[in-house]
Amino acid sequence: MKHTGWIMSIVVAATLSACTNMNPQQQGTVSGAAIGAAAGAGIAAISGGSGWTGAAVGAVAGGVAGNIKGGRAQ
Repeated sequence: MKHTGWIMSIVVAATLSACTNMNPQQQGTVSGAAIGAAAGAGIAAISGGSGWTGAAVGAVAGGVAGNIKGGRAQ
């Protein structure tokens, strides 16, 4: 479980470094997914669930919300 934080940090850093040529909807999707994954993993860890499952569910929910919000920003 100690390696999960490092892996998530690397994935988020790699994802955010590729955001320079994206439109607002794409940026919202990526940002929402990253924030959702972190929040989902944190909530799962606090509640005693699987961090990976929480991250996956959070990433999907955050990605959808970010896509909708980013689409309205155009």
